[in-house]
Amino acid sequence: MSETIVTVGAGHGGAHIVESLRTGGFAGRLILIGDERHLPYERPATSKEFLAGAIEFDRVFLKHGRFYDEKNIELMLDTRVTAIDRKAKMLSFADGAKLAYDKLILATGARARTLHVPGADLGGIFYLRSLADSQAIGAHLRPGRRLVIVGGGYIGLEVAATATKLGCRVTVVEALERLLGRVVAFEVAAFYDRTHREAGVDIHYKVAIECFTGEGTVNGVRLTDGSEIPADLVVVGIGAAPNTELAAAAGLAVENGIVVDDCGRTADPAVYAIGDATNHPNALLGKRLRLESVPAAMGQARAVASAILGSPKPFNELPWFWSDQYDLKLQIAGLSEVGDQVVLRGDPATRRFATYYLREGVVVAVNAISTGKDFIGGRKLIAERRMVDSARLADTAIPLHEV
Repeated sequence: MSETIVTVGAGHGGAHIVESLRTGGFAGRLILIGDERHLPYERPATSKEFLAGAIEFDRVFLKHGRFYDEKNIELMLDTRVTAIDRKAKMLSFADGAKLAYDKLILATGARARTLHVPGADLGGIFYLRSLADSQAIGAHLRPGRRLVIVGGGYIGLEVAATATKLGCRVTVVEALERLLGRVVAFEVAAFYDRTHREAGVDIHYKVAIECFTGEGTVNGVRLTDGSEIPADLVVVGIGAAPNTELAAAAGLAVENGIVVDDCGRTADPAVYAIGDATNHPNALLGKRLRLESVPAAMGQARAVASAILGSPKPFNELPWFWSDQYDLKLQIAGLSEVGDQVVLRGDPATRRFATYYLREGVVVAVNAISTGKDFIGGRKLIAERRMVDSARLADTAIPLHEV
């Protein structure tokens, strides 16, 4: 009797795991469950090209429906799993139906953190996590519209750039003292501050939201310093929380994510987990971590597929991320920490430069702004745990491969 493998979560990781299993030779029943009504899609596009109207709706999908038909992959979209019975190997759904599995893969992802202040339930206040969110926000982005963005992280700044190019009047409110405060060096944050201000974006630092004002629909944002910003719409981007409730209710270990090994295995041999919702080990970094990253989700999907197919290939890839704002591409490899030595390579005025992060002389991370050679070279230095001379690294007259 053939096995049934069920994946809960139809994001990048979920879509990639079913494809990897089928192309890897799994011949049993393969089911992909998603709580959205759409086919799996390119999630980064929701704050970039799709939000801007630069790509058509049907171009945002990872695969078209015929792919799943041809690969005999069953799709259960617009479907919510409410419980996992590990003993019976059974899933329960919101409509009361049940589904048996032999192996279960949790790719439940993460959800937007919400802001709890007076007026937060007014119309015109949005969070960006899904294709539907992007469509709803995009319908409001017109020349002259006043947009307030709460949060100066990746999502907030990408929306700010997109909306500004569409002619909106944009204000960003950031509680910390600079943009991208948790992920980049001061030099990079200052560069993006300058870039957004030159494009016309107003930015407020070290202030929080006291309340939203309006009757039925938001018309203003009152800050804790007493000032008020007029608003036709608001986008809140204050981070994400992992969707671990199903796993926790089923008795699986959860600690800042579903706890898995380097092949995505939980303590239950029939249950695996991948993507933004997992807490996994990384041998390259020598620690456990939870990543909100498309490349990481896909890498974990390949690792789980290899384990299920009997040829385990652990996930130990270097974390990397990217962000597109205006004509700039920010690429980040590795993970920096407070106290790392920051080495600037190149001149921010040229709009092509990089910051390298050194720990005891060893390169541990790089932020590359529109310079692919630094991103690629930096990844190699990090992976090889190279100790470098910081003065030579800062000298652009010395080719990176000679540093």
